[in-house]
Amino acid sequence: MASSTKPKLLWLQAITCNGNTHSFLNHPDLFSLLSHFEIVHHPALEGSYSMEDVISRAVPCDILILEGSFREEGFMKGGVEVSSLVHTYAQKAKTIISAGTCATFGGIFKQNDPKHISGFCFDLEEKTSRYETYASKFISLPGCPIHPRWMGYVLLMLANGKKIAIDNLHRPVELYGYTVHTGCTRNEYFEWKIDTKNFGLKEGCLFYEQGCQGPYTRGSCNKILWNDVSSKTRAGIPCFGCTEPHFPQTALFKTQTNMGIPAKMPLGVPRRAYLTLTGVVKSFKIKRFSERLLEYDR
Repeated sequence: MASSTKPKLLWLQAITCNGNTHSFLNHPDLFSLLSHFEIVHHPALEGSYSMEDVISRAVPCDILILEGSFREEGFMKGGVEVSSLVHTYAQKAKTIISAGTCATFGGIFKQNDPKHISGFCFDLEEKTSRYETYASKFISLPGCPIHPRWMGYVLLMLANGKKIAIDNLHRPVELYGYTVHTGCTRNEYFEWKIDTKNFGLKEGCLFYEQGCQGPYTRGSCNKILWNDVSSKTRAGIPCFGCTEPHFPQTALFKTQTNMGIPAKMPLGVPRRAYLTLTGVVKSFKIKRFSERLLEYDR
């Protein structure tokens, strides 16, 4: 089969709900983005090769995108272990991208079989046995699901031969170098320790009473908005921490506290500084905040 000179992109699925595939299809410039690549195979888009060709292990691959939790044995397609296919094309690829939290850390499916299911290069935050082999060409994009523009950013950087700075979990720093709390429209309420009591309201912080994970979670949800207009916290829903290794957590919707102080400090905030600031702000009452919250509670 004749092949183009564009980078060849292969999207393989392991144990997945298809969420990252469907999220990616919502990229507003999807076809312009994909015009930079030859789609070898994709679960929902037309590609140069069929799944049967992929299973034959004979198709080219420059960029391998993995979606879904990884299992070395016991998950098959077309009579072939998916892990065997993944290893074949991971060796061929110049770049490997984990699309979503399942492919990165194990995600939701890991809870069903924590002993055998993991992400491709990470098992929660620990490195898997595959890490040393593939780390030099691995980029992780955790999220449940990923924002389509996150994948778009990485693919365009690769198409233009640009280097992507990554953190210790191989997440692009440009996308995960700050917390979801950054850019949240409720930050002023967080600073003054004024929480909302209900979901869906425009006013008040979601941290104490609703368990928002924004201060603990690395991601750009409040800077690169969903559909260019919104995010969980803008809609009055707490961040679930879906880009972090231990997602999904139990006991959501409530921040654990000791005598009113969070049991775990927000990322990068010393406990002493937090206690000092809390003591100061609690000595003030901001009239305009109280009036706005009262209006929404009616």
